[in-house]
Parts: sequence; C-alpha cells; structure tokens
Amino acid sequence: MAYADVQIEAPEAVLTKDANCDELYRMGLIYSEGMDVAVDLVSAHKWFNLAATRGHREAKLCRQEMAEMMVPEDIIKAQRAAREWMKKAN
Repeated sequence: MAYADVQIEAPEAVLTKDANCDELYRMGLIYSEGMDVAVDLVSAHKWFNLAATRGHREAKLCRQEMAEMMVPEDIIKAQRAAREWMKKAN
C-alpha cells in the first residue's frame, strides 16, 4: 500500500534534542517549500535558525532569505519559537 498521499502533521515530531544540523536544515526545507505541509515561513526560519546555530552554512543563507520575505513581527515569532525549542531540547 502506497503512503505518498499521507500528509505529515508535525514532521518535527521525529526530532530529538540531539538532532544534527542537517536534520534541522531539512525541517527548514520542508516548511519553506511546503513538502507535505503548508508553506510556513515562520517555521522555516525557526528551523533554519536552529540549523545555523549548529553550524550549517546553507541554513544561514536560507534563514536570511526567509527573513527578507517576512515582516519583523514574524521574525520575532520565529526567533522566539527557536528559543523555546532549544529550552525543551536541553
């Protein structure tokens, strides 16, 4: 049975606190490109930000691209969400 038509409600649910920068970057891509989820720039920025803090170079560029498409209030939401995830992860 094929599962290609199944949408993931929270793809980040599979991440652990030990997620590496590539896994966090992939979450950013999922939300920025709408892969099985609605496009969500706030979530994309959050995940790119987290990946960037763990050393992912491409995530830094993607985070900047997301920020250029967002209003300041949404950037603040994304940064707050990243900090909250870090607190829960640690």
